[in-house]
Amino acid sequence: MPSTTLTFALFGNVYQHEKSAAVRQVLACLQERGARILIEEEYYDFLSCSELINIADAETFTGSQFEADFAISMGGDGTLLKTASQVREKQIPILGVNMGRLGFLADVSAGDIEQTVDALLKGDYSVESRAVIRVETDGEPIDDYACALNDVAILKRDTASMISIRASIDGDYLTTYQADGLIVSTPTGSTAYSLSNGGPIIVPRTGVMLLTAVAPHSLNVRPIVIPDSSTIELTVSSRSHTFLVAIDGRSSKMPEGITLRLSRAPYMLKVVKRPDSRYFSTLREKLMWGADGRK
Repeated sequence: MPSTTLTFALFGNVYQHEKSAAVRQVLACLQERGARILIEEEYYDFLSCSELINIADAETFTGSQFEADFAISMGGDGTLLKTASQVREKQIPILGVNMGRLGFLADVSAGDIEQTVDALLKGDYSVESRAVIRVETDGEPIDDYACALNDVAILKRDTASMISIRASIDGDYLTTYQADGLIVSTPTGSTAYSLSNGGPIIVPRTGVMLLTAVAPHSLNVRPIVIPDSSTIELTVSSRSHTFLVAIDGRSSKMPEGITLRLSRAPYMLKVVKRPDSRYFSTLREKLMWGADGRK
């Protein structure tokens, strides 16, 4: 075991009452190993008040105001995306404990937490660096953290009408999408919203971005993969004169006419992987490739 005390920052959802047993297991594991525990304040209140979990020895923090050796995301992939938005450029490795359904990113089960934490204490783990998309505008900022680990979606709002999205790559006009929206994803996000709209699966760390239309008017429109050294410029027009920008699911209403610039962020997010974790094995398992539904 290391001679220094490791600090873990915990993040989770405040509505998952059925997951309290797994949370207790993780907290007990960290406490038994003498770890310093930090818990996001809202999650701390939920655990101590609603779930009646004794965490008196833990410290609290708000937002991104923390420093730790590791961040632990207690939930599914959505919780890990929320955790990533608070870790930001700190370069703190994120461990995803899967208490959700699919779990492409959060791939450690609560039952494996003791083995995984012991591996962290021994240094027996790997860290994958994942690219992040940054969103900038020529108007008011979208929010205080406009970066996405998975994807940025430009979407229509409260009307049945499509929106028009004029897209340029490095200053060269690409096309004007007539569609319900457009998804710009990282390789990490290629198995998320983009995949459900017909986009390809892209292996992490391939250095590209993917553009996938949402319900395009023309069947000729197809996903396109571009180098992540590119800058994408998007201008939207809509009958409602507004549209949505969803950054890893965090939606903001924007006025039409502004220009959005999407590019690779100057830092990478780090995700903890077990030594036995293999991407293609995870892909086969989660997408049930080769499964025979007749059995």
